[in-house]
Amino acid sequence: MTLKALWVAGIGMALAVTGWTQTAPDPQLMQEINRIAAIDDHTHVPKVVAPGEKDDDYDALPCAPLEPTADPTMVRPDNPLFLQAWKALYGYKYNDKTPDHLRELRATRERVQREQGEHFPAWVLDKLNIRTMLANRIAMGPGLAPPRFLWVPYDDALLVPLNNQPLASENPDRKFFFSREEMLLQRYLKESGLNAVPATLNDYVARVVEPTLERQKKAGAVAIKFEAAYLRTLNFGEPNRAQAEQAYAHYAAGGTPAKGEYLALQDVLFREIARAAGRLGLAVHIHTGAGCGGYFDIAGSNPELLDSVLDDPSLRQTKFVLLHGGSGPYSKVTAFLLGKPNVYTDFSEQDWMLSPRALSVVIRDWLEWYPEKVMFGTDLYPGNSPEYDWDSIGYMIASTGRQALGLALTGMMQDGEISRARAVELAHMVLFDNAAKLYGLKH
Repeated sequence: MTLKALWVAGIGMALAVTGWTQTAPDPQLMQEINRIAAIDDHTHVPKVVAPGEKDDDYDALPCAPLEPTADPTMVRPDNPLFLQAWKALYGYKYNDKTPDHLRELRATRERVQREQGEHFPAWVLDKLNIRTMLANRIAMGPGLAPPRFLWVPYDDALLVPLNNQPLASENPDRKFFFSREEMLLQRYLKESGLNAVPATLNDYVARVVEPTLERQKKAGAVAIKFEAAYLRTLNFGEPNRAQAEQAYAHYAAGGTPAKGEYLALQDVLFREIARAAGRLGLAVHIHTGAGCGGYFDIAGSNPELLDSVLDDPSLRQTKFVLLHGGSGPYSKVTAFLLGKPNVYTDFSEQDWMLSPRALSVVIRDWLEWYPEKVMFGTDLYPGNSPEYDWDSIGYMIASTGRQALGLALTGMMQDGEISRARAVELAHMVLFDNAAKLYGLKH
């Protein structure tokens, strides 16, 4: 049986075990859920661009240039939620997608963009009832000002100071991804006043790693992001400082480290970055679970592989967010990891991969374990056409997430696990309170 078939079968068994009979969430509860202005924990929101300008900062490792793979069913154009999105956002009057009607939609959207200018992203947030959106980007830009948009920069580039050929050569996707990380590292080196990496690991940490995070914090970052599962396994093993220092000193000026040497260095560097983030009050976001590309190593993205990091006493002051909650086969693993005092999760990505019914199973499981650790997120991203761009994608995802939350809480109420008052409280926690507390945001 394929991994996808196992995943689907697992969701089916979970639905059967719960014995749910409701086909829709409680209407009164959904009214409350839809009224809550949410904090979106994870997005790739684009900036406002001038005519002919391209936004290349919305992702350090963009998926678009990779070998094409099929989109999940939920984000394909035939999802009826897109029609709802167009109606809610732009007053679309039709229940079809004829060429004439889509041209009218594009014209309306262009008019709104012109009228709103740099306020367009905030206008979309108002339509989605999202108060604050965490923007996972290389850099912010026009239209993405705080407090509506808060920055989460990428720091995987700090893990790759040496010749990356041993890791980059493993498949075509990684070759492209490492080229992107190398460009970003050069940017961080230049901002640190350097043309090349320092000669020793201690100097690299002191002159590149720590100053980079300090600049990010000063520029408004509330967290930093790792996409490490696209580059290597998440198994950052027990650190060997002497081995790491030796490998770094040997290859900093040239040469090609063996894969094992490089991974051992990264085991130390990851902890150095996470420790610095904790000192600065920056949460550490880590991609877990399913990823894009036909070569993505799903086994290497299992959040269970982070055990040695999450159990490191020196990192207890660092807050870790398991983005996507191990989407795919690892949602149950995430539920257990939330028991660690400094671990949190969101259901971003899952709300565009799964239907509301399937996602509600995941959310209910987490809420029955550690509800104060669960956050709303969309993982919205730029689309390929004006009618299927980030605004409509965001509406579709946010609607799915809220509906799934409503289904999960309705099932818990019907099974006598929680009262209606507690269901409302949990909805507020997931949509706003948990993230506000984690990032120190005002209510």
